[in-house]
Amino acid sequence: MGIRDDALRIWQAGVAAVDSDTLVQKNVACDGRTLRICDTDISLAGVKRIEVVGGGKAGAGMTRGLLAALDQVPDSTSVDGWINVPEDCVEKIDRIHLHAARPAGVNEPSAAGVEGTREILRRVGRLRPDDLCIVLISGGGSALLPSPLPDVTLADKVAVTRVLAAAGAPIQDLNIVRSQLSMIKGGGLLRQCTSNRIVALIISDVIGDPLDIIASGPTVPLKRTAADALAVLQQYDPERTRVPPTVHRALERNAARPPAIAALCSAVHHIIGSNDVAVAAAQAEAMHRGYQVVSLGSNNCGEARVHGVKLLSQLSSIRSTGPSQTCVLAGGETTVALTAAGTDVRGGRNQEVVLGAIAHVTDACLWKNIVLLSGGTDGEDGPTDAAGAFSDEALVANMKQQGMSPSPFLSINNSYPFFQQLNGLLHTGPTHTNVMDLAVGIVGNQPG
Repeated sequence: MGIRDDALRIWQAGVAAVDSDTLVQKNVACDGRTLRICDTDISLAGVKRIEVVGGGKAGAGMTRGLLAALDQVPDSTSVDGWINVPEDCVEKIDRIHLHAARPAGVNEPSAAGVEGTREILRRVGRLRPDDLCIVLISGGGSALLPSPLPDVTLADKVAVTRVLAAAGAPIQDLNIVRSQLSMIKGGGLLRQCTSNRIVALIISDVIGDPLDIIASGPTVPLKRTAADALAVLQQYDPERTRVPPTVHRALERNAARPPAIAALCSAVHHIIGSNDVAVAAAQAEAMHRGYQVVSLGSNNCGEARVHGVKLLSQLSSIRSTGPSQTCVLAGGETTVALTAAGTDVRGGRNQEVVLGAIAHVTDACLWKNIVLLSGGTDGEDGPTDAAGAFSDEALVANMKQQGMSPSPFLSINNSYPFFQQLNGLLHTGPTHTNVMDLAVGIVGNQPG
């Protein structure tokens, strides 16, 4: 049991703290007469129907937790619902249907997602004013809840998302555009809903927890405009050669129109999980294991490979001058600017964080008593089956022994096969939660 194992256990403690089932059960309770959601009390007198809708990578766990909490709802109140989730998160749950809205490991909208979103909008549009609508929202919701405008195709939306992602656009910019091209995002669900009572439970996967950006804000009144979306496209595609012309035309038409009609009601929003919670739990676990902790918080962003270099530099500095048992924690979400678009490469931002660090320091001796692990709390990292990757002295020595160099892999964003060959991938499977990423760096005096 060395420092490599400590890093993994600390990371796992962070993920466990944002388990979606547990988070919902902690924040929802029912005594048969009153439903309490966080600090909101809802009398069930006269409530004939509770409709549960939403989408996200944490959808299955949130649904399980909610149904457990709703166990005491009176028989006179029906509970029904529809949640869009990734294909590998589908399970049979009573009363609430989990819909496979995209393939596993492919974080892009699909025709199945459009079908599921259409059903969600149909359900919320048939509610009576005194029905209760509970919306479960979590990370990945933007891809899992696609509903293109009538004059925009699904292929158009996929194309513009790929252009922005390949350019390294942060999630805020991506979702400004997506919300302007959707019937459900940017408050679309709110405008379609015919119930007067809407409560949203949210697990945040965005830095700062902005309600209008998480899953592109389906229950949040539209704050951005089509002009804002056009400004984003101008930044990343100034020559207008990569984004489909239909997208530009749709946004230009909408920019010239009057603002959308406001929703007739508002939703009550409760953020029940975030990266801050994961970092705090990881810190507690590190301290329990005897480490002094340096927390860099939950706002870490920027280029993934640069973030990896910064983390390794800090770990090296601590090893030279600081306590021999130190854990550095960094939450947030980095980006990757693809340098070889169209080539057959695989990787993710967490794998690139670690690969960037290795490419910066390729001498195994300089990794002595250091471990760096970075992983997506959802168990996914890019279009791969890994949550992330790790590195330590043994892995870098193995790299040298096999005659491998990290630079060719890093130059084309091909981190997955690099770590696959060195057994450095972090495999967890879907965690049924998503609060961005968590990096754990260890400086220890034990073998890795």
